Amino acid sequence: MSRIALTATSILLLTACNRGILDPVGPVGQAEKTILINSTAIMLAIIIPTMIATVAIAWWFRRGNKKATYRPDWEYSGAIEMVVWGIPLLTIMLLGGIAWIGSHDLEPSKPLASANPPLRVEVVSLDWKWLFIYPDQGIATVNQLVVPEKTPVSYRLTSATVWNVFFVPQFGTMIYTMPRMTTQLHLQADRPGVYDGLSAHFSGDGFPGMEFKAQVLPTDQFATWAQGSRGQGGALDAASYAELTKPTSYVKPMTYGTVSPGLFDAIVADRVDQLHLPIPQAAPSVEKASATPSGG
Repeated sequence: MSRIALTATSILLLTACNRGILDPVGPVGQAEKTILINSTAIMLAIIIPTMIATVAIAWWFRRGNKKATYRPDWEYSGAIEMVVWGIPLLTIMLLGGIAWIGSHDLEPSKPLASANPPLRVEVVSLDWKWLFIYPDQGIATVNQLVVPEKTPVSYRLTSATVWNVFFVPQFGTMIYTMPRMTTQLHLQADRPGVYDGLSAHFSGDGFPGMEFKAQVLPTDQFATWAQGSRGQGGALDAASYAELTKPTSYVKPMTYGTVSPGLFDAIVADRVDQLHLPIPQAAPSVEKASATPSGG
């Protein structure tokens, strides 16, 4: 029994070390935690009384209770109807209000208010690894996301293969990555540390190894890291990207010191092999053409 108790205690202590979404490190994660707690409290406000009432009614109307009144002709009670319909209606209104307000305040594409300029990061889900491109720094990493603390990060996300989901639980808000499409996400981390990032959508045999580490550094340390990474390691161009797209799992973090300009847009458009060619200009749409005044 002592071994069982010791094992159970160890498991509880280990699980308490990382509470995931219940230990947020940024404003988005904190707001989502508040919504989760409030929603749970509202639902418990109807669940707990219902459970208590079920036990109480069963106890009161037990066979041995002579005080319980048997009413064979009873069929309606206005008070009971008000409780039965009113409490669920109030619960739905409260939950709906929380969902309505939260869905607008936490819209993923909505920039976060901050005195610091946002950091741009382009995210590509591959089989079975994550590629992070820093367009302003001219570097890229694989299975390692590095961001400065207390700085909003503007993510553009896509997939080079199948649908996937980008998720750092302690940052908040998971979001889909889709081939030939881009999604936007704004997050911020206010506490330095190393946090777990993962794929939250099954994507094949290598899915269990599609994880990465999100490292939050003080602003000066992030600048030092970015400067030191520039020019170090290999170059991420069409050839190295083609090698990177080969299905592999449990890939160790790596850094590319240079990145071909426009790589992310080329991945979205599925034209990485044409990076050395100029991007063709799109023809004017019918609406624009019709809006152009004719001569005469």
